[in-house]
Amino acid sequence: MHLFGYDMPRLHAALNDFPAALLVIAVLFELAAWWLKRESLRWAAIWTLWAGVVLGWAAVIAGELAEDVIEHGNAIHELMETHETLALTTMGVFTLVLVWQLWRRFAAPPLEQAILRVLSVAGLVLIVLTGMWGGKLMFEHGAGIPASTMKTEMQDREAGHHHHDGDADEAHEGQSAATSDSSTRPH
Repeated sequence: MHLFGYDMPRLHAALNDFPAALLVIAVLFELAAWWLKRESLRWAAIWTLWAGVVLGWAAVIAGELAEDVIEHGNAIHELMETHETLALTTMGVFTLVLVWQLWRRFAAPPLEQAILRVLSVAGLVLIVLTGMWGGKLMFEHGAGIPASTMKTEMQDREAGHHHHDGDADEAHEGQSAATSDSSTRPH
């Protein structure tokens, strides 16, 4: 299945940064509004929360569809299940906060506002955990990368990469300079 020219794994990858950023900013706006007693920050928090929840559910749906099409074994499957549970819990928390705000017409009593802030901070922690598990999937296990692509990449890496004369890696040059500099200094 393709949407906007993306298959589901790529669509999930394209979408997942938006809700993470928006929901983090929504929590920060909410905390700043409470701390500074600024109504403008409160409304910024509400609108950012709206956008984060809508895009968050879009990312979750794309992730659910991606799970069905990527090649994977047991290790990736277990990580995907944890990532999925964290993502659904995160979106549940932020959806609850938004629905509660809507139900109270954005004028909840102080105790309820405090509960919503605590839930939002818990959601913030869940966003970080969800991202960590998603990062493990991608960077430690190559989830979403077809086996044929990984095989080609592994062969390419085994062959190595050599820079042409005058095209040396700047990081390597900096390391060489630091090494030679420290070897000429008295200890």
